[in-house]
Amino acid sequence: MHAPETHWCREISILFDIAAEMLFSGILVCESFGVLARSVQFMNQSLGGRTTVSESTDLYRTLLLVRRTEEEIVKLYPQNLMRTPMHMSMGQEFVPVGVCAALHGQADVFTSYRTHAPFLAQTRDTDRLFAELHGRIDGTAEGKSGSMHLAAPDMGVMLSSGVVATQIPAAVGAAFANLRLGTQRTAVVFFGDGAVDTGVFWESVNVAALFNLPVLFVCEDNGFAVDTPRSARQTVVSIVDTARSFGCDSYEDDSSDVESVYELTKVAVDKAKRDRRPALLNIKCCRYLEHVGIGDDWHWGYRDKAQVQRDWIDRDAVAVQRKRLLALGLVASELQKIESEIDDQVAASAKRAVNSAVPTADRLHAGVFHEKA
Repeated sequence: MHAPETHWCREISILFDIAAEMLFSGILVCESFGVLARSVQFMNQSLGGRTTVSESTDLYRTLLLVRRTEEEIVKLYPQNLMRTPMHMSMGQEFVPVGVCAALHGQADVFTSYRTHAPFLAQTRDTDRLFAELHGRIDGTAEGKSGSMHLAAPDMGVMLSSGVVATQIPAAVGAAFANLRLGTQRTAVVFFGDGAVDTGVFWESVNVAALFNLPVLFVCEDNGFAVDTPRSARQTVVSIVDTARSFGCDSYEDDSSDVESVYELTKVAVDKAKRDRRPALLNIKCCRYLEHVGIGDDWHWGYRDKAQVQRDWIDRDAVAVQRKRLLALGLVASELQKIESEIDDQVAASAKRAVNSAVPTADRLHAGVFHEKA
């Protein structure tokens, strides 16, 4: 057993390594003491350690897969072959990527209509995604769901809902089932901070805490419900503090860093399992594009482009992770190989979707209503 001095020296050394890594990676640390304090808290709560190079590389691969997929959607959407509304994840993708990676496939994922990042973070299946967006038979719902209702229960993506907050009680129900069945799986539900305005969110938090359910609430907090800021919608000062008052372990992160989310999720889920209670992550993030669609929305004037550039785009999670990998010793050619593989995967999936079959009329109601086995 280490002496206390040795234990703390080791932790301080790790903290300085992390801080140096962040600085050399080009990450601007505006609130250094807060970052270090949170790091100390995480280390005190876990054996934890740092993310390995392999894990860091895997996180970058998934981050880039989501980003490249959405860039391909932006490029192809004007062709009018994807006849579905698009709620893009660009800028927010580090949240589901970090969360899903931390759960290592042992999650039942529920999400809102902003589906692309949670779906790919859990499945990495660009083939079925592009097929569904194109309305093809090979899609997740044979072309019936479009972008807003992606699901792959066989891979842990249970449902996506087009109505604000309605996926949240469904996730609580799944958590109840997992508890009763003893599956050791965690129900994870992604939603925006606009969903916090609904009664069903707080009812769900209350029920989850009351019955000690294994559910992780993840708020992708971009500060807006479409174009309405939180200050015009809520008197709640802190989502985290309010959820904590229900008996739900609650955490907040404003790092714009996939590894920070990854490590925080591991801490939250480990503690929740140990204490048999739900947990909430409130992750500050920024939606780069318009609420729905593939373009920007600066012309609406509800947010300042220069401020978004300074506060978010200049510390873009994908770019930060790439710089981190270079700082960790990966050579540029290794990263270029990963990037080339992802570009090839996305292009092949998009091409395959265009060339795949359109559902026939007899498949119209398939999977919509209950069918006998």
